[in-house]
Amino acid sequence: MTNDEIIAFLKKHLQSIQENDTKTYNETTAEDLTLYEWWVTPHRIDGLPFHEFMMSSNAERGAVFGAEAKGKSETRFDLSNLHVQHYGDSAIASYTLLISTASAEGVKVASHNESRVMVRLNGAWKVVHVHKSPAWQAPHIPS
Repeated sequence: MTNDEIIAFLKKHLQSIQENDTKTYNETTAEDLTLYEWWVTPHRIDGLPFHEFMMSSNAERGAVFGAEAKGKSETRFDLSNLHVQHYGDSAIASYTLLISTASAEGVKVASHNESRVMVRLNGAWKVVHVHKSPAWQAPHIPS
């Protein structure tokens, strides 16, 4: 698989999150997923149920995962400074995720740095680990 194919897979995976599409999310994510989401909890989150709950709840409200605006609004995501490292049946993508949301007040952009580790399992690519960190200078020691 080429880097372009890995990027296409990654965008499909991220689009499933954006659209609260749990079917595609589950198809592109390993069941033993591990992740760190700094704004949710300072601890590792394991497995699919966490995001399945978030995505189902967002879908019921008509909200978009990661967007600042509430309810239905136009959104898009961009991968700034995307870098893919590909090693046989594994790949790491690192980038700054930009989520732009249009509202009556104007466009707001939320961002964070992200790495996603992908592995080819039984012939299919799966995201196995995600690590997110602030895209701003966070203090090293909590105040």
